[in-house]
Amino acid sequence: MAITTATGAKYYIGGTTAIDYTTDVSAIAAFEALTWVEVKEVEDGGEFGDESADVTFQSLGDGRVRHLKGARDAGTIALVVGDDPLDAGQVAMRAAEKTKFQYNFKVEYEDAPSDLYDNSVDYFRGLVMSARKNVGTGDNVLRRTFSIGISTKILTVDAALA
Repeated sequence: MAITTATGAKYYIGGTTAIDYTTDVSAIAAFEALTWVEVKEVEDGGEFGDESADVTFQSLGDGRVRHLKGARDAGTIALVVGDDPLDAGQVAMRAAEKTKFQYNFKVEYEDAPSDLYDNSVDYFRGLVMSARKNVGTGDNVLRRTFSIGISTKILTVDAALA
């Protein structure tokens, strides 16, 4: 598949329905059955995905430091939006930030290689950790940054024939 831009990517928040991760297939089916609310006016979708902690060990015998893979962390997304107090997705994100509950998230990429394919999608669960407002200078668009702490593995459904 050819590379593509981030233009057209859409971010969604679902409810707090628990997802059974026993198998990827059953978890994806559970995510696909949910109702989603799009978070609009996204300017920057952030960076996320698994990264292993660097666990080190120094042997006294040879003095070498060895690097081992530790716990996996999918990260925290800094989702930057143009602040729209009437957008249903942003309202849901602000409400989620005030709770201690895990929410479901969906990211759809406009990356289908042709109109015969569906776009690829990522699903995960996480906490909305903050909803900070960025006022900036006089000619600045009011923005809000939602930090989403991802607490599950990210399940990806690749672009496929529609």
